[in-house]
Amino acid sequence: MKTYLVEYLIFFNLIGFLSMYVDKTRARNKKWRIKESTLLLIAILGGSLGSYLGMKVFRHKTKHNKFVYGIPIILIIQLVLIKSVVGY
Repeated sequence: MKTYLVEYLIFFNLIGFLSMYVDKTRARNKKWRIKESTLLLIAILGGSLGSYLGMKVFRHKTKHNKFVYGIPIILIIQLVLIKSVVGY
């Protein structure tokens, strides 16, 4: 089970990181953007660390409270859940 969980989290964190990059690039080029609800859903599904790192690295969504506070809260909740399920 731990192997699947690790693979799942790696996948969604890569998606979270890359989605922040793609959305930032599209914002700069004034093109179609990824919905905020989609970005938050990716974080909720397990990509919160990748989304948070993407926010910091690409300086994206750093003025939106639902991201500035929401993503870290989601990350903390996920870490607590992982700790309780896996036992780390």
